[in-house]
Amino acid sequence: MIYDVAKFLHVTGVAMLMGNITVTAIWKFFADRDGRPEVLSYAQKMVTYTDWSMTVWGVVLIIGGGYFMAISAHYPLGQGWLLWSQILFVLSGLIWILAIVPIQVKQARLAKAFAKGDVGEVYRSLSRRWLAWGLVSTFPLLVATWLMVVKPV
Repeated sequence: MIYDVAKFLHVTGVAMLMGNITVTAIWKFFADRDGRPEVLSYAQKMVTYTDWSMTVWGVVLIIGGGYFMAISAHYPLGQGWLLWSQILFVLSGLIWILAIVPIQVKQARLAKAFAKGDVGEVYRSLSRRWLAWGLVSTFPLLVATWLMVVKPV
């Protein structure tokens, strides 16, 4: 029963994280294509809100549920698939913290300024970088998810 609760928390965290990063990228991409300052300003505000409400809590559930599950199942944390999943998860998190969050902070400041005016090329350039880094940070998560499901020896 303990393992099942841990697995539920872990899988819920994966769904929250992967769902949020996918949906956020899609609707931000279309908001950027729309180009209206009020749409972009609102979309940028929602990126911040969903990161705090879905991404952060998804990460907490992934880590808490994952380690709880691994310990209760007596999985050695240094085992190949489990070790690589942790490394990929940390790599993705570092990309998010070091590249994506600073871009989001700059965009949020710009979005407040252009809520009623022109968006400007700086914001558009940051949006392209945000999307590119977001795709880069998603790849290790996809591989880690595959490793968790398949558990190759």
